[in-house]
Amino acid sequence: MAFDVAIIGLGYVGLPLAQEASRVGLKVLGFDVNQGVVDALNAGTSHVDDLTDDHISEMIGAGFEATTDASKLGEVKTLVICVPTPLAEDGGPDLGPVNAAVATIAEHLTTGQTVILESTTYPGTTDEVVRPVLEAKGLTAGTDFHLAFSPERIDPGNETFGAKNPPKVVGGHPPACGDAAEAFYGQFVDTVVRAKGTREAETAKLLENTYRHINIALVNEMARFCHDLGIDLWDVIDAAKTKPFGFQAFYPGPGVGGHCIPIDPNYLSYNVRAKLGYPFRFVELAQEINSTMPAYVVQRAQNILNEDSKSLRGSSVLLLGVTYKPDIADQRESPAVPLAQQLVAKGATVRYHDDKVEQWRAVPDAERVTDLDAAVGDADLTILVQNHKGYDVDALAAKAKRFFDTRGVATDGERVERL
Repeated sequence: MAFDVAIIGLGYVGLPLAQEASRVGLKVLGFDVNQGVVDALNAGTSHVDDLTDDHISEMIGAGFEATTDASKLGEVKTLVICVPTPLAEDGGPDLGPVNAAVATIAEHLTTGQTVILESTTYPGTTDEVVRPVLEAKGLTAGTDFHLAFSPERIDPGNETFGAKNPPKVVGGHPPACGDAAEAFYGQFVDTVVRAKGTREAETAKLLENTYRHINIALVNEMARFCHDLGIDLWDVIDAAKTKPFGFQAFYPGPGVGGHCIPIDPNYLSYNVRAKLGYPFRFVELAQEINSTMPAYVVQRAQNILNEDSKSLRGSSVLLLGVTYKPDIADQRESPAVPLAQQLVAKGATVRYHDDKVEQWRAVPDAERVTDLDAAVGDADLTILVQNHKGYDVDALAAKAKRFFDTRGVATDGERVERL
């Protein structure tokens, strides 16, 4: 076959995977429906934080090619689906990108190929949604081709863990398919962990992120009553995490963002309700708590301004950092969006500073500032939403009229209030 592997979807998950496969000498085909992304990659230009243009050039030198030509998928030994799985308007899973990718693969599927789904989804998707489409033309999974699920564990901006060193969970249908997927990943991933089947592998991913979702909700709720009780929650967490067993520190914030925590647990909750008819109460409560954090930050902002005899309406509010994680440009599900929207709705004039975001399309009414010191000095209230490394938080707080720290990093002072 012309290529060893095709990566379907060249975003934050697919592109690092393609890079690691290229590094061990595999000939990688990148497939994406976005012609602009394909053209840029073939020209050596990266569009994700974790890969530089030099990385893309190295991949091209190793035989990497990006394309929108689906006919080339029939020339590949292994196909890995790395497309997004967002939420639909009703809060349920939107498998549109997965369904489109699977339909495209099915048109060109040939005997002997291995198909692996990495996109996060609800348990049963690989077996109940993907397999019937791939088998529709007469080929059988486990006999004519291999089918497996392997959840992505990409953490954008993480300088320690990439696509190679986190253990890779693999579940096949039937187990022989898992053997094929394990052999593929074993060429460039340090450790492969076998799950019993596809459902177990799918659920493992959801458990990982549901665990974080619920624990973040716990500390977010504690942030509210600790503030009302005059307790410094940040100091509480620092004290609690000295316990060398049985405790992992989680921290409050203005909301949760990214491609996993706000979305993945809802896939599991939706699946439980749809198939079993009862709620996954922990997930639904956590979603309720975390989704109301931007509104809570707005309420606290109103209270802070009231202390200076100012109303939120007519006041100028500066937001520092509007991405969902520090030091990356990724804005997916960033809590800065509902925070800014609610501030604007209450009559505040919102401006923002973020060196990673040239144009904030999600909140077009928010003006971007470039002179940070002057903007902090002018604003009635400065809110630290995302703590990028470039921010000298204490120096900025010293310049601010009032400084609201939602990340717990500023030193206490007369101008500073922490979440």
